[in-house]
Amino acid sequence: MKKRVKLTFPQNLIKEPVIFTMAKEFNVMPNIRRARVTETVGEMILELEGDGDNLEKGVQWLREKGIDVELVEGDIIE
Repeated sequence: MKKRVKLTFPQNLIKEPVIFTMAKEFNVMPNIRRARVTETVGEMILELEGDGDNLEKGVQWLREKGIDVELVEGDIIE
């Protein structure tokens, strides 16, 4: 299963390896499609691939860390 999401990171998490940690902990493969980072905010469009239950747990974990997660509609380019 694949899911495309937009992540908005608060300033305190910009330098933390949260995507790597989420990928390892929930067995989810991230594919960065676009990213923009400034000193105060980070934004990223990701394709996440994995088991449906693991994807949901990983997204919930990101939200609990304080990252704003929005689902992105549209076709996923293979």
